[in-house]
This record gives sequence, structure tokens and C-alpha cells, in this order.
Amino acid sequence: MIPSISQCRQLMADHAMLGNIKEHSVMVARVATMLSGELNRAGVQIDVELAVAGALLHDIAKTMCLESGCNHARVGAEICLALGFAEVADIVGEHVMLRDFSPARLSAKEVVSYADKRVKHHQIVSLGERLEYIIGRYGQGDPQRTAMILENFEKWCQLEERIFSFLAFKPAQVPDLVKESGELKNDYAETG
Repeated sequence: MIPSISQCRQLMADHAMLGNIKEHSVMVARVATMLSGELNRAGVQIDVELAVAGALLHDIAKTMCLESGCNHARVGAEICLALGFAEVADIVGEHVMLRDFSPARLSAKEVVSYADKRVKHHQIVSLGERLEYIIGRYGQGDPQRTAMILENFEKWCQLEERIFSFLAFKPAQVPDLVKESGELKNDYAETG
């Protein structure tokens, strides 16, 4: 089962998601919606409803984990599973690190993970700018952590290449295209 946009917004409220994390999640959903729609038009089958729900809920546990130090991807996946959203749980659980990554596979999970890496706070940025932020915030000056971030980030570079091999526009055009696509509506039927 996939929750509607309205249900996702309610879950965000129920889990006391901080305002800045909500803004980030909504922007990730807007990027994922636009990319999923364009990929579908290019003949790549992406479940748009699943991508939107996964994007809106990818940081569902982040607020509580900021306080407790828990793994927000793992805890978020557990929350989604407990609610009966197994497909969304898979996206949430892997949005930080794609475990079984293959550049040949393209699904809602990869689109959401990529969209998350393109959004710093609530602004769409390049992968390079996002990498700088992630290293500064999570690398903690530890060469081993930084190496792991760089290794993982290579996947998103490959993913970007794969996604845009199907599209008639470049990664740098994403901010303008998302702006043109408008705000996220309340439910899927309204997303156009």
C-alpha cells in the first residue's frame, strides 16, 4: 500500500517532523515527481506515487534521531513497515546508502535517493555542492568516514548519468524545471 500525499503530510505531523525537514522532504518530492514524470515520458517505468510517498517520508524519523542519535533511515523504514507501507519502507531504508546499487536499475528508490542528494535543506543544488555539505556535516574530519561518503557518492554520480541518459535536459536544468512544475498538490490525482 502507498500512502497518499495527504496521508504522508499527516504522518509528517504525527512524527513531529521539524519544519526545515518538512521543507526538505517536500522539495525532494517535487524533484522526484518531475524526474519520475519525465522518465515515464521517456519510456522508463517509474511509479510516481511511490516516488512521491518515499520522498515525503524519507526523513520521517530524522527529528527523533537528531535527539537520540539513532539511524534515521533504519528507524524510518521500521516506522513505514509498521504502518503497512513496505514499498515505501524500502525507499526510506536505502535513501542514505543504496545497498544493492546497480546503475542499470532505475526505480522509484533510485529516483528518490538521487533527488535527496540534489536537495540541500530546501534548495536544489548540484551533486558536487551537496557532496561538500555532506562531507562537512557528516565526515566529522574522519578520513575513514569521508572515504565512505566519497565511495557512496560515486553511486549517485553514476545514477545521475543513468537518469539523464534518458532525458532531453541536463542536471543543471532541474531547478528551473521543478519551479515550472509548480507546488506539490494534496493528492496524486491533482499532481497532473
